[in-house]
Amino acid sequence: MFTRFEDIFTNLREKGTRKRMIAAWAVDSHTIVAAAQAVKSGIVDVTLVGDSSMIESVCSQENINPSIFEIEHNDVELAAVARAVEMIREGRGDILMKGLCSTDKFLRAILNKETGLLPPKGTLTHVGVIENPSYHKLLFLGDMAVIPAPDFKQKQIIMGHLVATAHSAGIKMPKVAIIAASEQMLTSMPACMEAAQLAKMVDRGQIRGCIADGPLALDVAIDKESCEIKGLVSPVGGDADCLLFPNIESANVFYKTNSKLCRDVKQAGMMVGAKVPCVLSSRADSIETKLNSIAVAAMSVK
Repeated sequence: MFTRFEDIFTNLREKGTRKRMIAAWAVDSHTIVAAAQAVKSGIVDVTLVGDSSMIESVCSQENINPSIFEIEHNDVELAAVARAVEMIREGRGDILMKGLCSTDKFLRAILNKETGLLPPKGTLTHVGVIENPSYHKLLFLGDMAVIPAPDFKQKQIIMGHLVATAHSAGIKMPKVAIIAASEQMLTSMPACMEAAQLAKMVDRGQIRGCIADGPLALDVAIDKESCEIKGLVSPVGGDADCLLFPNIESANVFYKTNSKLCRDVKQAGMMVGAKVPCVLSSRADSIETKLNSIAVAAMSVK
C-alpha cells in the first residue's frame, strides 16, 4: 500500500519497466521540465509533440539535453494535439499528457468519435490524488474537473475509477467515503439519498472491490475524533482512502483549498475513462504536481 507519492516513484523504479508518455503540444517549460524529471526518475520515456525549435529553445534555457526525449516535430498546435492522440491510437504510448495546448482542444481530440480515445459509451472523468501531512495516507478524490453535476450512474462510474486507481496504489479494499453536507439521512438533500443508495449497492455486492459508507460529511470521513464526538460508527469514518464528492464545485474547492491554504501538500490529477490515462494539469499547477501526475498515470497503466 502506497501512502506517499514517493512510494509510487519507488515502486515504479523497482519494476524497471518504463511507460511511454506522449505529450501534446509540449512546448512550454513546465511540461518539458516535468517530463525531463520523469525521464530522469526512471518512470517513463517521453515523446514531445510540437514545434522542435520551441522545444529545443526551452531545453537550452532549462539546461536539459533534448536527446533524452523523442521529438516529433509539428509546428501547428491543433495538428500537434491530433498527432499525439493518433500516436496513442497506434500503440506508441501508454499515457497522454497535455502541454501548452488549450484544454478544449485537448479534450476535443480525445473525444473525437472517429479519431479519439474514448471507447463507445465511455465516460471521461477525473481522479485527483492528495498527500497532506495532516492525514496518514494518500486521498483519492473525484470528480473535480470534468463532470459538473454527476447523475447517479455517473457517480457509480466515478466511484469505479477511484477504486481502480486506489487498487493500482496497492490498496486491496479501499474505503470510499461518499460525501454530502451531513452524515445524517436528510431527505431534503439529494446527495444524502444517493450516497446511501451507493453505500447499499456496495454492501450487497453490486459494486465490488471496496468498502463504502455514505452519506458522510467531510469531517467524519477523515477525522476519527469527529466520529467519536458525533457517535458515528462507520467502517470508513476517519480512515477514508477515496472521497466521492456530490458535484464538481465541492471537489474542486477541496482540491484547491489543499493546494493554497495547507502547507507541504503534494497533489496529482489525471483524466480516466479514455483508452489511456491522460495527464491534464491546471495552468496554475506546479512542476511537482505535473511530475506526481505523471507518476500516478504510470502507476495506473494496465
